[in-house]
Amino acid sequence: MRTAYDIILKPVITEASIENIRDKKYTFKVAKDANKTEIKKAVEEIFKVQVEKVTTINMKRKPKRLGYHVGTTSEWKKAIVKLTPDSKTIEFFDSLM
Repeated sequence: MRTAYDIILKPVITEASIENIRDKKYTFKVAKDANKTEIKKAVEEIFKVQVEKVTTINMKRKPKRLGYHVGTTSEWKKAIVKLTPDSKTIEFFDSLM
């Protein structure tokens, strides 16, 4: 049995994700095999908010090199969670604005 903390791995902090906080859209790195309903339930359980919509994106690997060494970044799954207008905000992200 997976817990909510197995599904939501960590928040994604980028310039674009911080811009979306004003619209009550929050970005998270999630488990690759998690679906939208699992992500919605996990966010509601962890942060005690009401989720309106979940959008998921599979981030593909990109080639990277450091001098002579050539490799790739890892693949991961990103979820953008939109909260309902009457829901409270997620306190963790409030300190970033």
